[in-house]
Amino acid sequence: MGLAGEGRRLSCPPRLFYLCWLLSVTLCKTVRYRTYEEDAPGTVIGTLAEEMHMKAPGEISFRLMKQFSNSSLVRLREADGQLSIGEEGLDRERLCGPSPQCILAFDVVSFWQEQYRLVHVELEVRDINDHAPRFPRPLIPLEVSESAAPGTRLPLEIAADPDAGSNSIQSFQISPNGHFGIEAQTRADGVKCADLVLLRELDRESQAAYSLELVAKDGGSPARAGTATVSVRVLDANDNSPAFPQGSLTVELGEDAPRGSLLLDLDAADPDEGPNGEIVYGFGSQVPAEARRLFRLDPLSGRLTLEGPVDYERARTYELDVQAQDRGASPLAATCKVIVRLADVNDNAPGISISPLSGAPAGAGVAYVSEAAARDSFVALVSTSDRDSGPNGQVRCALRGHEHFALQRAYADSYVVVTAAPLDRERVPEYNLTLLAEDLGAPPLQTVRQLTVRLSDENDNAPLFARPAYEVALLENNPPGAYLATLLARDPDLGPNGKVLYRLLDEAPLLGAPVSTYVSVDPATGAVYALRTFNYEILKQLELRIQASDGGSPPLSSTTLLKVRVLDQNDNAPLITHPVLANGSAELGVSSRAPPGSLVAQIKARDADDGANAELAFSLAQEPPPQQQPELFAINKKTGEIVLRGDLSEELGQVFKVILIVADNGRPPLATTATVNFLVTATAPSSSQEVAKASSWEGKALEWDIPLIVIIVLAGSCTLLLVAIITIATTCNKRKKETYASAPSYSKESTPPVAIWKGHSFNTISAREAEKFSGKDSGKGDSDFNDSDSDISGDALKKDLITHMQNGLWACTAECKILGHSDRCWSPSCGRSNPHSSPHPSAQLSTFCKSTSLPRDPLRRDNYYQAQLPKTVGLQSVYEKVLHRDFDRTITLLSPPRPGRLPDLQEIGVPLYQAPSTRYLGPQTDTSEKI
Repeated sequence: MGLAGEGRRLSCPPRLFYLCWLLSVTLCKTVRYRTYEEDAPGTVIGTLAEEMHMKAPGEISFRLMKQFSNSSLVRLREADGQLSIGEEGLDRERLCGPSPQCILAFDVVSFWQEQYRLVHVELEVRDINDHAPRFPRPLIPLEVSESAAPGTRLPLEIAADPDAGSNSIQSFQISPNGHFGIEAQTRADGVKCADLVLLRELDRESQAAYSLELVAKDGGSPARAGTATVSVRVLDANDNSPAFPQGSLTVELGEDAPRGSLLLDLDAADPDEGPNGEIVYGFGSQVPAEARRLFRLDPLSGRLTLEGPVDYERARTYELDVQAQDRGASPLAATCKVIVRLADVNDNAPGISISPLSGAPAGAGVAYVSEAAARDSFVALVSTSDRDSGPNGQVRCALRGHEHFALQRAYADSYVVVTAAPLDRERVPEYNLTLLAEDLGAPPLQTVRQLTVRLSDENDNAPLFARPAYEVALLENNPPGAYLATLLARDPDLGPNGKVLYRLLDEAPLLGAPVSTYVSVDPATGAVYALRTFNYEILKQLELRIQASDGGSPPLSSTTLLKVRVLDQNDNAPLITHPVLANGSAELGVSSRAPPGSLVAQIKARDADDGANAELAFSLAQEPPPQQQPELFAINKKTGEIVLRGDLSEELGQVFKVILIVADNGRPPLATTATVNFLVTATAPSSSQEVAKASSWEGKALEWDIPLIVIIVLAGSCTLLLVAIITIATTCNKRKKETYASAPSYSKESTPPVAIWKGHSFNTISAREAEKFSGKDSGKGDSDFNDSDSDISGDALKKDLITHMQNGLWACTAECKILGHSDRCWSPSCGRSNPHSSPHPSAQLSTFCKSTSLPRDPLRRDNYYQAQLPKTVGLQSVYEKVLHRDFDRTITLLSPPRPGRLPDLQEIGVPLYQAPSTRYLGPQTDTSEKI
């Protein structure tokens, strides 16, 4: 049965225990229990809840750490921490071997409301005397010379007893005899052994052999014993036996000594000669097999060397019994004890074992902890070990990686990783920590292990809106179901903890109706819709409280305020409140003696709309007949004050009707009209009909209209620009005419005027002006290659004519007389016949168009002139288009021509030159022919 034990306990009183426990979460409590080996499975060892004074069952649970996962030895009940022996039972000899004390240590974590506590349990397995001493062989042979002196010691084989403590071998006995005794002693390695001691001299002739019974007893109750038979053979006398210089030798050997290292060079001496003086070395019977495997003794030289690797952590001391025996017929032997003590070397790096509370297995290096864990909460148990001893086996451990975790010593070489600051999975979901274990050797050895701490999600974040309040605008007269806004709340938690649902909180009724009858909220998306049509004149603003809650347990929520601002529309016309209207009209009396400028009436009106839609403007429109005096009354469009502008002294009894218009400033504006009848009476002006002050009246009437000012400024600027352009053009044209007027004459001959076609009629210009339109090359490089003067075949003229026709030139129009000739000014069209008779006698005529030149004759140059056409095709303007067909009508050019109008001609006919016999003196009325 387990015995509760010698554990350290907290000193908190029972009612303050929980507070004390919470404040010392990382304090490791060590609880010690004792139990005996071979107890029946299921035997209760102890209850941790009782040891820790926990009286709240169901709220506290216990968990066995992963480093001690052999539940077949010890079982733990999670509800109260009850410990019991497992199915396999406890065997101290199998668990701890020959160790004098057997401690089974393991760790248990107790937790309550996310608060953790480490409990270190040390279970001492006590030995029972379940094994009897046992000798290696039932018969132990010994030899001794008859000349051996009393006191000679003969080592006996070592008996073994797996039990420990008082249950191990405590004494030896030998059967009664007169020559030998037994003496027990403890070896350097702690093992008890016995030597057979010679008490009296031996006489081989009287007795050559002895048989003795050896008994080894333990200290158990009841005691157990083991026996063996010792057979002692007495040898014939040999004068001298080998002898060692020293009976006991001690050797220090480093555990890192290489194989073949020399420990000792034994040198025993025997003064005999021959075989009696030859010595052979060997291990005694008490040397165990392991020592014989690790050490080698040369039988001839006595050299003791290292045969195999030794480990200080496995065995620190070896005791070797070395015998030196001669080769005589009755060999004699001498014994020397060689004690080999191993020196520890820092040849083992520290070991790190990480046991997380939950999650991955112990060897995975991953631990899980809740993000809601309080400060100093348990994360993982870190156990260090070093097989070396002394400073080489002392380990210090450190934690590196993040300040949110700390490493605290729990007990001996064990540490706990605890939280050192609040954790937040939404900010940092995982931490990578580094554990460093280093011993105190020279040089020190290190071991590094990685520990990954992953945070498990807790519902510690309520859904959060981006702003505490939102404001949206909605035009009144909206249709039901109109979309208002979408309010999104974000929850960084995972799974159900982060799923957000929305709902509308019904607060105080609005206009006698619940808020839910005005708007609705989509629970999944947070979209808000209007359920009814809003009227700005009734409800100007609606405040809603929207709640967002997650799916955690318990759920967390937050709210936001949604302000729905209803925007005004111009849906209400102005209402005239004063004077009171009757059937849309009102009658006001005006004194005939009221002076001009006096206040006649004050019009008041209101508009149910707001803002610009409620800004009212007043105006008057007088009714026909038009013989009434215009603008007899005027109204201030801002204030509605009606003032008298004329004299009513002669209008007694007359009624003046005006249309009162009150309009708002909406888009589109709404207006209300009323008829106001002003009756001129003989009553004296009332005190209220005072003359309106110019400062108040005119100042209001002459308010500046900014857009009108901008328009006026722009119009003035454009006008000035146009005047400047016209002035510059006029000046340039005048200078050009003056230049032409002052040009020198190129011919002294007086030439008659030339008739040219301009518009739809002939015009007479001077011959000098006609030369300006000549197609002859000027010699200045301005003529084309196919000029009429450079190509006598006339092909250039034909090509030019066709080109100009295709480019769509126009004949001169009346605009040329005002604006001057355009770049598209061209010869008259040839679409109709010439209705005028030619004054020239009938002659053979030649038709030509556009760029055709008249035939030249130096004798009759004053009668025939060239029809010159411009060469530039790009200067085309507002003229009639020349058609290049119907070349069947011609006209005749004579000098001096008689001005005539030839509309819509496409060709000009010129008579071919023939030298006449007589000079033409005047026009003939019957010789102009049309070809």
